[in-house]
Amino acid sequence: MSAASVNLGDEVVMEPEVLQQLLESLRSQGYQVIGPTLRQGSLVYAPLSSLADLPRGWGDAQEGGVFRLRKLKAPIFFGYGVGQQSWKQFLYPPRRRTWQARREENGFQIQLPDEDAVKFAFIGVHACDLAAIAVQDKVFLEGPFTDPHYRARREQAFILAVNCGHPCGTGFCVSMGSGPQVTQGFDLALTEILQGTRHFLVAAAGSARGQQLIAQVPHQKALPEQRQAAANLTAQAARQMGRTLETADLKSLLYRNYENPRWDQVAARCLNCGNCTLVCPTCFCHTLEDTTDLTGTQAERWRRWDVCHTVDFTYLHGGGIRNTIRSRYRQWLTHKLATWIDQFGVLGCVGCGRCITWCPVAIDITEEIQAIRESELTTPPAAKE
Repeated sequence: MSAASVNLGDEVVMEPEVLQQLLESLRSQGYQVIGPTLRQGSLVYAPLSSLADLPRGWGDAQEGGVFRLRKLKAPIFFGYGVGQQSWKQFLYPPRRRTWQARREENGFQIQLPDEDAVKFAFIGVHACDLAAIAVQDKVFLEGPFTDPHYRARREQAFILAVNCGHPCGTGFCVSMGSGPQVTQGFDLALTEILQGTRHFLVAAAGSARGQQLIAQVPHQKALPEQRQAAANLTAQAARQMGRTLETADLKSLLYRNYENPRWDQVAARCLNCGNCTLVCPTCFCHTLEDTTDLTGTQAERWRRWDVCHTVDFTYLHGGGIRNTIRSRYRQWLTHKLATWIDQFGVLGCVGCGRCITWCPVAIDITEEIQAIRESELTTPPAAKE
């Protein structure tokens, strides 16, 4: 199949070993290739040197407060859901210097850092994480003020997505319209199929860069039965979602229930550890830190991730404005599912389920919303205010 005949959206079939050629081709183009790998019993995103670095034959088991790797019988490369990490760490690093100043003879000289335009190639991006990147694009690129550092990395990133056939136990991407099948925002999308002894990849290009990459490796036009096998895999994953979340009237529901007693119940369990925000692929809260050296000749300002669950995050002159766990958890959940819509026109949740899996006390965002809905059936919101 020639390069000219590979149109956007055309589905082709490749052998699994072709993945190695894809990695090498991306590396030869100057990309830093990042993908899923196993380290000390965890699934993390890290540089890939070869196909052997992928977690072949490994999957995961997830529930509230539980994440375990499990050995699969099938020798597949993408048999896992999502781990605690997201791609946010590469596009929006946890810590970054925003400027520095040095004392000169005529005063301080401000120096802005060069935009660190690393060319990343992300391998194995699930649909929910692809949706999360699109949400952060709205935050950092589409408002009146844009983040040049984020833009420099985002515009050069190559995204090799995978259609999810093995949903995590806490995921609800179907409810959020963000998965399990990728639909846009990718350069190349793969669906991994194992039928008896037949193991192959169904691939589709989503950009000119994806077309060029396919053209460099052996491939054939997908047969109807192969395309159907790919469609069946994601359809089965959609039926196996671990959670659901009713999104109808969600913003109004939360706005009506600022004083719902459910906030007290969840606050009694919440540890305020911030795990839910740290693992979230869309959260962008941060703080700024100013430092000086001992001689007083150099000063720096750094931006680092922060979490809205801490008292210090809302500290203003004279004290904090959210001094209770109740108020801080309510702020986090309401921002995710209501005020985010007012700010950016989209929900701040993509249904990946990480906040459920990595909560030490297994607080479940879908259960909290359902409890608030059910409370309105017995006590109208107006009567609770």
